[in-house]
Amino acid sequence: MPVPRGGNVANLDDVGGPEAWFRSLPIVTQAWFGATSFLTLTANFGLFSPIKLIWMWPNIKDHFEIWRFATSFCYAGGFSFNMVITLYMLVNFSRQYEAGGPFNTGAGGGTADYVFMLMVGMVATLCTYPLAVRHFPLPPMFTTTLVFYVLYVWSKRNPTAPANIWGVPLKGAQLPWAYLGLTVLMGNPYHDMLHGLVMGHLYYFVVDVLPAVHGTQLLNTPEFLIDIFGIGEYRPDPTNAPAPPRQGGFGQPPGRVNAPHDPAGPAAGAGAVRRRVGGGHNWGTGGQRLGAD
Repeated sequence: MPVPRGGNVANLDDVGGPEAWFRSLPIVTQAWFGATSFLTLTANFGLFSPIKLIWMWPNIKDHFEIWRFATSFCYAGGFSFNMVITLYMLVNFSRQYEAGGPFNTGAGGGTADYVFMLMVGMVATLCTYPLAVRHFPLPPMFTTTLVFYVLYVWSKRNPTAPANIWGVPLKGAQLPWAYLGLTVLMGNPYHDMLHGLVMGHLYYFVVDVLPAVHGTQLLNTPEFLIDIFGIGEYRPDPTNAPAPPRQGGFGQPPGRVNAPHDPAGPAAGAGAVRRRVGGGHNWGTGGQRLGAD
């Protein structure tokens, strides 16, 4: 695993303990990590059967067990070292990608773009699973798949970010393949990792390569996600003061509505950011470097 410099795992020592550290996580990472930890632990302690969480299409179709669309991405398996590694990678790379500025697909490289990216990955995973499972031994739970999907996209967004595995220095672009190679050498299952890497490459190709090479934008963050999370990183207002709804939308605006790395600056306002985003995405891979907290 990448060892954070100084031995301070995920900045746990800097924020006053586990509870404060959890509350300091970005909102999407907090929700995903919290749900995955809760469901994994409660299932392993026997409060309910893990069979209730995994992907079973006949149960969804015949018994309307629609929660499986979400829980199959929030169960990390039985108690094992691999479960711990999966949870660590989930919170580490999801936090870094979400906080550092995701690929901009319409919300200024912010929280709404990350939520949309996860939704695309989940849909792509569910659509390709029936075909892939015919040829590869894939488990009917997709947490590891989605984690490696995020890891691959993170590595493309931050190809020169410093990282290491067991003290071996690497760059961000090398990290997914280093994990995969190490897993193969150790004789552990790796097909779900490979599935996630393939999904991540497809997403990267669509949101970064196609617009840069052909000027084609196939994926755009839906308006309802921007209405919920706003432009840029979502930061709830700590005062909980009421705010007027955004023009032309519904719900309340986030605590900050400026796009990260927006050259227009705060004076331009969310409307200007929206108009800039609508005219063309900021597809660059610059900005904050991740993996070096």
